[in-house]
Amino acid sequence: MPTVDQALRAAVRDDEAAGVRAALAAGADIEAHDEHRRTPLLIAALGDHVAAAQALVAAGADPNAQDDREDSAWLVTGVTGSVRMMRTLLAAGPDLTLRNRYGGIALIPAAERGHVEYVRALLRETDIDVDHVNRLGWTALLEAVILGDGGPAHQEIVELLVTAGATPGLADGDGVTALEHAQRRGFDEIAGLLRAVR
Repeated sequence: MPTVDQALRAAVRDDEAAGVRAALAAGADIEAHDEHRRTPLLIAALGDHVAAAQALVAAGADPNAQDDREDSAWLVTGVTGSVRMMRTLLAAGPDLTLRNRYGGIALIPAAERGHVEYVRALLRETDIDVDHVNRLGWTALLEAVILGDGGPAHQEIVELLVTAGATPGLADGDGVTALEHAQRRGFDEIAGLLRAVR
């Protein structure tokens, strides 16, 4: 017979909001950790189980609780690029300055991975720090250029970041700017965007 905490996690994985509410009503711990210290809300965010996440947020789940990899439900949205999950978790008042194991905030992995709609929504709907620097010495702008492919998605993200006030001249730990990285990698469109705002 599964415990109520196990029933809660199962309902989350199946994205069953009614099951989530029933498990909580039966006494399940809304912040119960699994073996990797993942809470039910983090499990929901990882699987993009929005209905389950909505039920958990409505019941007061913590969007900032971090697992043994320093991921949180909020931070994971930057990796998955789920705008619906991002908006669901915004209702829980997440800490926009919370850092992952690389010292980055949610915007940075989203920029790296080319999640255009997520970056657009995050910049429009929050006051997240567009110039946050992670442990590697990279901002979202630098990461989009250094780890991106230079294609249309990353071009659009660079434009979104610059329009939102990102500082193009901020250099990495070696003193190399996003423009210089773009030129070195042959990203002509991105280099043109960055030259236009210097």
